[in-house]
Amino acid sequence: QVQLVESGGGLAQAGKSLTLSCAASGRQFTINSMAWYRQAPGKQRELVAIIRSGDSTNYADSAKGRFTISRDNAKKSAYLQMERLEPEDTAVYYCNADVDEFEDLRWYRRTYWGQGTQVTVSS
Repeated sequence: QVQLVESGGGLAQAGKSLTLSCAASGRQFTINSMAWYRQAPGKQRELVAIIRSGDSTNYADSAKGRFTISRDNAKKSAYLQMERLEPEDTAVYYCNADVDEFEDLRWYRRTYWGQGTQVTVSS
C-alpha cells in the first residue's frame, strides 16, 4: 500500500496564493506520475495538473498560467503552487499517484488517492 498525505489547504482571499503538498510513502514503489484533481460541491472531480517522469506537465485550461505543479523525486512528493486564486478554485483538492509497486515478488501498477484537502477562496 502507498499512502498519500496532502497538506497546505485552507482559506485564502481572491488574488492570493496557496501551495499544496503531497507526500507519498510505502514499502517499495516507484512513481510514474503524480497529479492534482479537485472536486467542487455538486461537480465531478476534474484534473487540475499532472507531472510525469521526465517532468512533463499538463494543466487544465483553468489552471494554465496560474498554477504550477512540481515534484521532488527524492522526497517522493509533489506540489501545486496556486497563484491569483479565484473563488471558482474553491474545492477539495486530491493528490493522485500512478505507481509501480513491488509486492509478492512482482510489480503491480496501481493508482492511489490522498484524502483530500479543502481550499476555499473568498472574494
